[in-house]
Amino acid sequence: MNTSRIPAPQQQAVSSELPPRALEGVRTRRIFAILFDFVLLMVLTGVVLFVLGALGFITFGLTWLVAAGVLTIFPLIALLYNAITVSGWRHATPGMHIMDLEMRLTDGDYVPFLNAAVHAVGFYLTWYIFAPLILVSLVAHNKRALHDMLANVVVIRRPD
Repeated sequence: MNTSRIPAPQQQAVSSELPPRALEGVRTRRIFAILFDFVLLMVLTGVVLFVLGALGFITFGLTWLVAAGVLTIFPLIALLYNAITVSGWRHATPGMHIMDLEMRLTDGDYVPFLNAAVHAVGFYLTWYIFAPLILVSLVAHNKRALHDMLANVVVIRRPD
């Protein structure tokens, strides 16, 4: 039995007709959720760097080499943060949860780890390479950004 599916009474294809409330204020909420998640990611990265720095005394400086690669640590933490939280039991990052949002596949299923990871990679590549691509959500159906379309997901307000 697939327990990751939406219970039968609530099940509907997200890509089909959504209730108006499901997409109400999603863009604004996503912006605030992203800001909260960025702050949380900075804190998590700081903690990881502190732990690696402290472990450097035990490993005779070996972990300091890893900590020096901050440019590789942050993307790895961000990818795992998004993939684990979106594919987790709340189906949202902590920022999305606070803003009453969740992510679903376009067929209504919950997002598996792989789709969540693809979504995270697409999101961060969009930010790093060409941020105006985020604006695709202004004209797209269901307020989906380009990285949402690539990962086959939609962000909706959490059902009551």
